[in-house]
Amino acid sequence: MRRATDTAELRRVLCAALGSTDPVCSPVRLGLEDDVLAGTDVMHRSTLVGGGAWYGPTSPAPTGPEIDALVRRARESAVEQILVPGVRRTDDTGALRAAGFVPVAAGSECVTRLNGDVDELLRGRLGAGRVDDLRRSSRAVSEELTWERIPLTGLDETPWASDAAATGPHGGLLGPAALKALAQGPLAARAELLVRRRGDEDVVQAGLLLGSHSGRGTYCLALAADRDDPAARHDLHAAFLHRLYTDARGAGLDWVHLGRGEPDALRALGADLFVPLDHWLRAPGLTATRQSSPRVEPTRFAAPSVTTVEVPGPARFRHRPRFDLVDLSSNTNPFLGPGGRYPDLDTADLARTYLNTVGELPGQEGLASLTEDHLIFSSGAVDAVSLLLTALTSSGDRICVTPPTFELYAHFARVLGLPVTEVPLGGEDFDRLDVDRILATDPRVTFLCDPNNPVGTRPRPGQVRELVTRSPGLVVIDEAYVEFSDQPSHAGLVAEHDNLVVLRTLSKAWGLAGARCGVALARPGIVEALRRVQVPFGFTDASQRAVRERLVDTHRVRDSVARILTERDRMAALLAQNPAVERVFPSQANFLLLRLHEPERTMERLRAAGILVADVGSLVPGTCRVSVGERSANEAFLDALSAPLPRHPSRR
Repeated sequence: MRRATDTAELRRVLCAALGSTDPVCSPVRLGLEDDVLAGTDVMHRSTLVGGGAWYGPTSPAPTGPEIDALVRRARESAVEQILVPGVRRTDDTGALRAAGFVPVAAGSECVTRLNGDVDELLRGRLGAGRVDDLRRSSRAVSEELTWERIPLTGLDETPWASDAAATGPHGGLLGPAALKALAQGPLAARAELLVRRRGDEDVVQAGLLLGSHSGRGTYCLALAADRDDPAARHDLHAAFLHRLYTDARGAGLDWVHLGRGEPDALRALGADLFVPLDHWLRAPGLTATRQSSPRVEPTRFAAPSVTTVEVPGPARFRHRPRFDLVDLSSNTNPFLGPGGRYPDLDTADLARTYLNTVGELPGQEGLASLTEDHLIFSSGAVDAVSLLLTALTSSGDRICVTPPTFELYAHFARVLGLPVTEVPLGGEDFDRLDVDRILATDPRVTFLCDPNNPVGTRPRPGQVRELVTRSPGLVVIDEAYVEFSDQPSHAGLVAEHDNLVVLRTLSKAWGLAGARCGVALARPGIVEALRRVQVPFGFTDASQRAVRERLVDTHRVRDSVARILTERDRMAALLAQNPAVERVFPSQANFLLLRLHEPERTMERLRAAGILVADVGSLVPGTCRVSVGERSANEAFLDALSAPLPRHPSRR
């Protein structure tokens, strides 16, 4: 609840619940839980509550003058303690800390954003199985119970609802005095009760909702159910929220605020925005046990110009949620639907989802040591290469590449006027790094493509670790194809080395090339430097939704990767026997590098058959790179490769 008048009104409702002119009670009575304070006198002392957030919404952090007014009121009421509940950690809490308040962890506020059909939206967040469970619960409950919406302004006309909500067997939503105060105040026009009851009998479930002042969403202030009712054999909470989402979306709302809770539990019910909260308490002798997170400074590798600027524009405030604000800051067209709004900037929860999901895959366990502060999304991994060179290099810095390798590393370096040195990979399979030669070039940044593109092999892991450990400069490992490899990722090394960046993409194994989503994993100081040069709104809402949907559907991804690997090995065996092929290189990727006996004539034959493969002869002489496609496409390629070579014009 971000509007001061709304917060003041909820404070008045709290006073009615407490039966006092000022909201004074003990933290224990309000249900405040904190392991550090549990069992202390602090929990049982009379406390002035300076905010109206106890029913669910969050209180804005008070300003200095507002804190002074709270202190005067506490003094006049002879109260030693002051509590400001439910303040977002992203708010400016400097005035609270300066006035002697200390933070007490309060969980997170949880929000479900509604940007499409509810079932499709939930399927993308939770997976088809979980959505089917929610729908079944909702249908089963609806068959037994009726669903009614009662405006709070009409509460006097439905005394049974008032009594049930305030004193029913489910434990009550609010005391009778508090509910009456809310119904008689200015918020009543935006408030309603949602109840489920068995015919004309007792209320089984009830929720108290309050529409936002912007008209774009609703706050679920309280929710309770009778656990002894037979309908409780169904998941009443999930069924209630599914129906609430459906009704809210049907009414054109953009979000439902679920109050405070644990993210993991409410993520399973569709929530997708989680904002950490603190209660701020001032009490005699109480000192802070937790310091605020220090400001992340750019890495020591940052270009000097990057250290002197901030993250650009609104991206600077990406952790500050905007769902419940009236936004008149963006100069966009409000009359043409949600596409007129800029994309969400806070991707922290999506980052956690990525790390948790990918970290469960074989060979990816190293991601478990990373947090969302170690990750930045980019417009494809190629965009991350450009960001790295822009943020972390200066004129004259040398860039080292290890050919044969992905050509855009050197391309972007040359665009920026940076000298490029080459230290070729060694060995028949291009899997040996010459670490000493690389270090002798004194590179600012060394790029490794692992698995290698265009070859498909991987550099020897011991040599990769040696390079990272010994290099005074940055080492960037591009793992675009790592999901196809039977060797582990290097992502676990990121937490140990401040000079390592691991690039990933969702274009390859995850099948989202059109969503343009890359991932850079690095220490927070590097991530901070990249944010300072990144275009703020490059990661679109559509791309974010596509990524989230794919991350909850890992069974399809795993099955498709397994099919690709089976087909890759089948093709490799057949191609090794094909007279047009001199050699099939071993592959840890979703493609095969072929050395051809007559590369020019073979490529001409494939083009004539309408088949496009990558001619990489400029990187590895006499070769082409063939992606593993669907079985029919692969068969067409094999057939074309086996057809007679076209007669050369000079031999006619």
